[in-house]
Amino acid sequence: MRLTPTNMSHHEQITEFISGQSFGVVGASAERNKYGNKVLRRYMQLGLQVVPVNPNAETIEGLQAVASLADISPAPHGISIITPPHVTERIVPQAIALGIRHIWMQPGAESEDAIATCKAAGINLLHSGPCILVEKLPVGRS
Repeated sequence: MRLTPTNMSHHEQITEFISGQSFGVVGASAERNKYGNKVLRRYMQLGLQVVPVNPNAETIEGLQAVASLADISPAPHGISIITPPHVTERIVPQAIALGIRHIWMQPGAESEDAIATCKAAGINLLHSGPCILVEKLPVGRS
């Protein structure tokens, strides 16, 4: 049986998500106490290629920031979203249009509409609880 987001376990979803090499952090913050910064640093600690997405920053944690997902070329394997739900609702269709198939809505970023949009598009979606900062990640990535 081929695994799809609808029949994968939570662990399989995380393994599939983290198996990529390039990621975007939408809502990355230059303020180290903010979750957008902590999530960005987690990707860096894992040794993964990551791009901070923040239209109001030039660099974050020494990385060149971009204003939007469309500014990342080629499109990343997956993204973490750390934005208010109404912003997440705008980000999700952009990500899908760019061919991004893995989305992790960090706690507080979720909205019912954004979740439904991801599910309808067959996205590998993590939401409503798991946070990359606390999840036990697959061996070799932590």
